Parts: sequence; C-alpha cells; structure tokens
Amino acid sequence: MELLIDASYLVAAVLFIVGLKQMSSPVTARRGIVWAGLGMLLATLVTFGTPELLANDHLATNLALIFAGIGIGGGYAWISGRRVAMTDMPQMIAMYNGMGGGAAATIAAVELLKAYGEAGPGETVAGPLGVDVAVLAILGAIIGTVSFSGSIIAWAKLDGRLHLSRLLPGQHFVNAALAVATVVFAVLVFLSADWTTIAIFYALALLLGIFITIPVGGADMPVIISLFNALTGLAVGFEGYVLGNAAMIIAGIVVGSAGSLLTHLMAVAMNRSVANVFFAGVGTGPAAAATGEQEMKEIQAQDAGILLAFASQAIIIPGYGMAVAQAQHRIWELAQLLIARGVKVKFAIHPVAGRMPGHMNVLLAEAGVPYDLIHDMEDINADFKNTTAALVIGANDVVNPSAKTDASSPLYGMPILDAIDSDNVIVIKRGRGAGFSGVENPLFFADNTRMLFGDGQKASSELIQAVKEL
Repeated sequence: MELLIDASYLVAAVLFIVGLKQMSSPVTARRGIVWAGLGMLLATLVTFGTPELLANDHLATNLALIFAGIGIGGGYAWISGRRVAMTDMPQMIAMYNGMGGGAAATIAAVELLKAYGEAGPGETVAGPLGVDVAVLAILGAIIGTVSFSGSIIAWAKLDGRLHLSRLLPGQHFVNAALAVATVVFAVLVFLSADWTTIAIFYALALLLGIFITIPVGGADMPVIISLFNALTGLAVGFEGYVLGNAAMIIAGIVVGSAGSLLTHLMAVAMNRSVANVFFAGVGTGPAAAATGEQEMKEIQAQDAGILLAFASQAIIIPGYGMAVAQAQHRIWELAQLLIARGVKVKFAIHPVAGRMPGHMNVLLAEAGVPYDLIHDMEDINADFKNTTAALVIGANDVVNPSAKTDASSPLYGMPILDAIDSDNVIVIKRGRGAGFSGVENPLFFADNTRMLFGDGQKASSELIQAVKEL
C-alpha cells in the first residue's frame, strides 16, 4: 500500500510539472491547467489511503471534517471561478494564493501545538518533532502567515477596498521592528513553546504581512502577487516535510521555484529589486503635476479611425484600462477591420501590464486574438520606428518615456514599450489624470500623440464605426 501511495505521489508530481510547463504557452495553457488539476485530484484521493489517516482513533470525525472542507472550499471555488469577471481575476488570484499560505501556516500551528502537548518537562518542540522538523515548521509558519495576510491586503487594494499607503508614521521602521519581534518569538517558540508564545508569534507574523504590504504601490502589484505565490509554495514545501508528505514537498518546490523565477522576471521588467518594490511605494503618493504649459491634444474618433484605417502598420498596446472597460472584444473587432483593409496589426504586451503577470494575454485570448499577433516587449520594440500608428488603450506606466529620460522619475530605468517612436500615437483614456500609479506620462503631451478621451468600450466602438464608414 505504501509503495502504491508513493508511486501515486510521483505521478501527481509529474502531472504538476507537465501542467506548469504547458502553462508557459497560451496555446497549451488550458491543457496545462487540466493536467495540474488532475495531479491535485490524484494527490488528494491518495491521501485518504495513508496509514496515518486510517489508523487514527478519530477516523470518522476526521473524514467528516475533510469532506466538509473539500465540499465548502471546492463548491465556493467552483461558483466564484465561474462568476468572476476577467477584470477581477488578479484579486481572485491574490485571495486564493493567500488561502494556500494560510493553510500551510495552520498545518504548522497544529504540529507545534501537538508537539507542545507531547513535550516532557523542560523539553522543547524539537523533542517530539526533531530539530529539523521543528525549524521547518516554524519557518513555514512565518512564511505562510505573512503570505496569507499580505495577500489579503493585496486583494483589498486590487479590489478598491483599501487605499492606504501607510498605517503609521515611519512605516518602514515599524515594519523592521515587527520583523525583529517575529524572529524573536520564533526562537522562543523553538526554545520554550507554549500556546501563549505560539499565539503571539502568529499574531506578529500576521501583522508583519499586513504592514509590509500596505506601503506597496498599485503599480507594483504584479511583482507582489508573484512574490506571495513563491512564498506560499515555499511554506507548503516546508510543511510537506513536516508531515512527511512527498506530494506537498514537490508541489511546494515547483510553485516556489516558478513563483521566484516569475518574481525575478517581473522585477527585471521594472528594473527594480524586490526590496525596492516593498520600500519605494510607487503609486502610493499623489500624482506628479505636468510641467510647463504642456497640454494634451485631443482627437475625435472619426479622425482617429481614418488615421488607423490608412496606416501601413498599427500596434495596439492594451493596459488595465482596457480590462476595466471590458473592451478587449471591441478592440479585436477593430483590429479585424483594419486587417481586412490591409493594415498590418500587432499587439504589444509589456511584462507588467495589468494587475498580474499575463493579465493582458488572458484578456486578448478571451477575445479570440490569435497568438501570433501578440508580441512581447523585447520582440516588438524595434517595430515602433516603422509603425504608422500606435493605439494605446488603458496603459500608462508601460509606455511612459520618462522611464528612459527622467532620472528623477520613480519609473526611471524601467524597460518600456517605445510607443513614442511611432509616427502617430493615439491614446484612449477616460480622463486627464496621471493613472493608477500616480506618475505623470510625457507621452500624453508629445507632438505626435493625440488623446481620444472616453470609456474604452465607447471609444473603441466609435473607432469601429469610423472605420466601417470609410
């Protein structure tokens, strides 16, 4: 039986890895999710045959609780997953990621409390658990708890429920003090654990996750989501070692390594370190005012439609504003009309466009945009110099030229899409504000830029009508 369980865990691990590999391409991503889901289903079913569960004196009660948890959690996930709007996907990912970290932290709490109850006089939790298991349980508790509370704050910010950029004066010093206090109580849990020490330890870790995420700016959310995903995977891997569960160890390592790599790629795409993301707070302050007597030059949909229809090449740059307006279907309809007129149309995607990695790719795929029309930043940037018109819809920071020209800008050094190099730039924007991050964009005032003000859905519909009338 034990050999069958281990073999099943190995198969589940292979399914996880194959699924993750297939998720790297939009063409196979759906299949990858199915394969990874089958791996999780197999790992869950096999767990019911483990000797530890079957030999437990409270088997009936435990099974009832397990099935209740699966029913409630699975049912809620099924319903919410079907109902969630694509624009709300980032906050749902943040929430579900936090649940994973919270689950790992809860496992650690159960094991630490059980070890505390089994420890003899003067004995630490390392007695019943072993030094290595106790250390990993405590590390998993810290990481999982921080990931849980931090992900909840990320969800609240993404969902528009929280707009704070700090809780107290000297926020970063408070964060440092909380981190030190959490480490101190982690040591105390190892040396002289009791339920009070464990409770304080978890409370500090929860606060630490909240306090370090509060100052993070909205523009940095893709990095934060990736980082907490990596932390959750790491916590799951640690707790898998604590429980002696091979599937949890492998799944945690896979998620942790993939999340770490993605976090690194996101940080590189912004030319910033992860530490800078936590401490700089881009997008937490008021918008910088436009300098000089610059004014945005407006264009009407009819004129913009003519410009696009007679372009030799048009590059469309989507951002979160397109997602909010749910305009991806209309933009693809516009692109099809342009292609029918002989315009070479491409879509340009910045790595941190949207509120989570791959957000724009998902939206465009949902609208039916062929994958060969969607290009990453490094592959398409050189094309802007040969582009008649670049159409920017709902994007700001990812096309902000101050990232290259203004050393005082918080975006300075961040690689951007070089839309400004196009002959003409049309920007669909709801208003004249600086956007979500609060950083002013000189592109909007450039000589070759024209602003098409209005909701993305309405503006794209007007462009479609303008092209059809030609």
